Amino acid sequence: MLRRFAALGLLLPALSGCLSLQSDEEKEAEAEKKVLARHDELMARMDELYTLRQQLNQAADTVAAGRQRRALLRADGAMMNWMHQYRKPADSVSHARTLAYFSRQQHHIDSVGVLMQQSIDSARALLPAVAPAAH
Repeated sequence: MLRRFAALGLLLPALSGCLSLQSDEEKEAEAEKKVLARHDELMARMDELYTLRQQLNQAADTVAAGRQRRALLRADGAMMNWMHQYRKPADSVSHARTLAYFSRQQHHIDSVGVLMQQSIDSARALLPAVAPAAH
């Protein structure tokens, strides 16, 4: 009886591994979904880039404020560039090449996210130091 439970204990992990196998199409769809989810997450923050840039435009015109405005513009541009170059691979492209493409795209969109976060954090840190310009 104890041997049966021990054998069952060894078989369960193997069976669960078999049950979680995905088809190539499912792996591709999952990879694409992950890339696009990150894109959507970052797109939700684009208004924040714009708002911070506008606040910096109203702040005193300092070298730091100008540098920060340009950093926000670079982050915005990086997102626009990513969106313009992204193309879902055709169905005729091999599975390996499709997964490699999505992997590269994930890396690119994650880099855009880092750039966005850094520019947002820097702008937020700078804003209290540059009081709005007097009119």
